[in-house]
Amino acid sequence: MAKKIKVENPQGIRSVEETLTKTEQYLEENYKTLLTILAVLVIMVGVFWLGRMYINKRNDEAQSQMFQAEKWMEIDSLDLALNGDGNYLGFIDIAKEYKMTNSGNLARYCTGICYLHKGQFEDAIEYLDSYKIKDKIIGSLATGAIGDALVELGDLDKGVEKYIEAANLGDNSFNTPIFLMKAGEILEMQQKYAEARELYEKIKDEYPESNEGTSIDKYIARINMLMK
Repeated sequence: MAKKIKVENPQGIRSVEETLTKTEQYLEENYKTLLTILAVLVIMVGVFWLGRMYINKRNDEAQSQMFQAEKWMEIDSLDLALNGDGNYLGFIDIAKEYKMTNSGNLARYCTGICYLHKGQFEDAIEYLDSYKIKDKIIGSLATGAIGDALVELGDLDKGVEKYIEAANLGDNSFNTPIFLMKAGEILEMQQKYAEARELYEKIKDEYPESNEGTSIDKYIARINMLMK
């Protein structure tokens, strides 16, 4: 004898059926809008990946150009590094033509450093300031280089600010004590002895094994004598 199947919750079944009916009705009424939204999403994803592929290709091109410019920079052929030789681009054109790429961004930093060494301090600041910080080490060097340019232009207070910013950004045993020392020496020259000593003592306490840390005691001793 076959067992009868007992329906325990007919109301629940009806609720589910009503929900499905409403969903089907909604889809029928709005399918064009939903298809449009789906198409837009597909296009956006496609554009994103195509854009990424394009930028990666452009970055590779920029890197091949950067190689020669960096070689010129290493041997202090700064004009060639900046402007190129007709066969290879210099940093200025790389920064301009590949500005959306990481290499183009790095070219702005390199352009600023070249101008700094050429004594064109305002141009150096312009390019270094346009470098988008993606690497803390290079970002620290760029910020510190802006400090160098400001000091050369006679703006000591802003130079010190940039040195301290660079020290905090780098936060390592190489960059940080270098920029703390630069800031301390400017402050000492300005007779701001307490502020200078604070930076020297930070080098002594936190970076004793750095090049600056191994000789910092004499700077602290000199400051203490000047403060008496």
